[in-house]
Amino acid sequence: MGEVLDAGSVVLQGGATTRDAAIDEAGALLVAAGAVSQAYVAAMHERETSVSTYMGNGLAIPHGTNEAKSEIARSAMCFIRYAEPIDWKGQPAEFVVGIAGAGDDHLTLLSQLAGVFSDTDQVERLRAAGSVEEVLGILSDQG
Repeated sequence: MGEVLDAGSVVLQGGATTRDAAIDEAGALLVAAGAVSQAYVAAMHERETSVSTYMGNGLAIPHGTNEAKSEIARSAMCFIRYAEPIDWKGQPAEFVVGIAGAGDDHLTLLSQLAGVFSDTDQVERLRAAGSVEEVLGILSDQG
């Protein structure tokens, strides 16, 4: 995952307290990375209104709609950890991983994340990680 997730896109203490603010926070990281336009962030909110991107084990993976693919300059991810879980349509999201996948890259990224977050030991390691480098190491173990 190293090629799509860089250190500048990892936040260990997210500031959002609501689902919509967390989507904005993730979207801002993807925009700052030069991966997507601001319109893609709006598409992330649009997708969330039709289907929840909460995946279980404390993970939500907000991403844009298929119609917003043209707003993606390159595949990228961001990772945000929250000390207090965000209420994600009734589910507790401790980790928000924003994804922008060019072409079919989003399927690969989702698969890699599923590998990490289906392993409770890996989730615990992410919860306890004390540095950005540690988070990158845990996530890249699967990539």
